[in-house]
Amino acid sequence: MSELVVADPSSGETIGRLPCSDPDVLVSTARAAHPAWERTAPSARAAALKSGALRLREHAEEIALLQSREGGKPLDDSRGGVGAGIGAVEQYAELGPLHRGRSLLGAPTSSDWMMPVSRGVAALCLPWNDPVAIACAQIAANLAVGNAVICKPSEKTPMSTLAVVDVLQADLPNGVLQAAVGDAGLGAALAGHPDVDLVVHVGSVATGRSVALACAGRGAKAVLELGGKDPLIVDAGVDPAWAADQAAVGCFANAGQICTSIERVYVHRAVAEAFVDELVQRARSLRVGPATDPSTEMGPMIDAGQRAAVDAHVQRAVAAGAELRCGGAPMAGEGSFYPPTVLTGVAPGMDVVEEETFGPVAAVQVVDSFDEALVLANATRYGLAAVVLTPDMAHAQRAARELAVGTVKVNAVFGGAPGGAATPHGASGDGFGYGPELLDELTRTRVVHVEPPPS
Repeated sequence: MSELVVADPSSGETIGRLPCSDPDVLVSTARAAHPAWERTAPSARAAALKSGALRLREHAEEIALLQSREGGKPLDDSRGGVGAGIGAVEQYAELGPLHRGRSLLGAPTSSDWMMPVSRGVAALCLPWNDPVAIACAQIAANLAVGNAVICKPSEKTPMSTLAVVDVLQADLPNGVLQAAVGDAGLGAALAGHPDVDLVVHVGSVATGRSVALACAGRGAKAVLELGGKDPLIVDAGVDPAWAADQAAVGCFANAGQICTSIERVYVHRAVAEAFVDELVQRARSLRVGPATDPSTEMGPMIDAGQRAAVDAHVQRAVAAGAELRCGGAPMAGEGSFYPPTVLTGVAPGMDVVEEETFGPVAAVQVVDSFDEALVLANATRYGLAAVVLTPDMAHAQRAARELAVGTVKVNAVFGGAPGGAATPHGASGDGFGYGPELLDELTRTRVVHVEPPPS
């Protein structure tokens, strides 16, 4: 593959043609640049990141527009993602110099300590659904600890990430940060390259498993954030209208193409009818349109292939007995648009319950108790996140203890204090993918013992 063609999912129009990268050239360049960057003082590395963050702020609007055009993310959401990415660069610029080891109590005449050291060359294989925010965080964290970085964005949304890399490179030595342009074959070549020490993969379970195998074969480190099938539990006693607002955000934001989108809804029978009616009303009222239109509330799917996969889940569910309450068919005209869709009467065994849909589909099942909802929420191979809406704090505490996921959110679909970090469960990945603990994943720990020479 010599050229990558990038299309606007709102129209199908080609918006970019990019020459593809040579993995061996990328890795050899990073390997040569790494020693000097590792020896650079953490404060100097932090200063370069802070300067880059300031420069990114100057280009934030153009990067957000580019991200919307190539990925279909509504412009306001895209601006928010760019802002979050810049914030992550600033955060890791501050955290890098604070990433410390531990002193040990040895003999009175010796010194003992543990210290973090960089891993070397890091390959970042990143997704298309939030390319700028994820790239900024992973690039900044790796640079902060002294790794040389090869950043491979998804072939579906490379242009906004390349713009980020171009801005950050201005404050960095040559070869310390490079962009890798190509398809899945390039990602596989980087993941399996003998001179790549660390692979960070955010994406599908299937690709993540191949990355893990490639790294295990040579003893390289893999940090994996993979798919999810996140449940929402709507408990008895909640306000159905408020719960429907939360569900609509969780199911339909970014056309359901968020790693922690709500894909399964378990609603208590006591509030089910009113909740579903409200959710259907909200789904029908969402303004679906081109990502760059300021009035758009939900943009297109990333491409026709993803839309077809989502529609197949919906059609198989209906054929198996689920009821289609709204949506449920590709929208006519240009672009890969799919409407907000609500299904009721879903059941275990259906794709919309078992497999990651990654589209604007709310799959609703009525339950008779909170206990039943917990059991069904945990009946999955995934374990990324879960949401519980409940007025009962005892139920909230049980959810925090019993849901087998990395992140539990109570009475809010999105949100959380800064500095949090989680490890996914099951097929959803392995390792801290964000927060201060990410720095531990990206480094090795060395123990040092020093004694004075004999007198």
